[in-house]
Amino acid sequence: MDTRSTLKALCEAFNAHDLDRIMAFFADDCVLEMPRGDQPWGSRSVGKVEVRKALAARFEGLPDVHYGDDEHFVDEGANAGMSKWRLTGTTRDGVKRDVNGCDFYTFRDGKVIRKDSYWKIVE
Repeated sequence: MDTRSTLKALCEAFNAHDLDRIMAFFADDCVLEMPRGDQPWGSRSVGKVEVRKALAARFEGLPDVHYGDDEHFVDEGANAGMSKWRLTGTTRDGVKRDVNGCDFYTFRDGKVIRKDSYWKIVE
């Protein structure tokens, strides 16, 4: 598996808002942690069905979301990688978002088993 190419392809799938393509990268027992939530880890979704719902909500809330200026880093020994990006988009209420962030990915057998997302708080 070429992890850097996989990270780039994941970013492209996110920018296409293609949930089928995105979910093809994820294992059945995957975990997604998003920055916003009422727990120290933000919010957590477990399993492909729940992860898909959470990602669909992201696209619903920011219909024009785009991850630009992407950079990808790999730790092959740990089966892990990180993608840095600049998220831009507009909420359904017309609020513009422009924030830097990153995703930490863990892989098993070429599939994402964990995606842990972080972004800057812009006030």
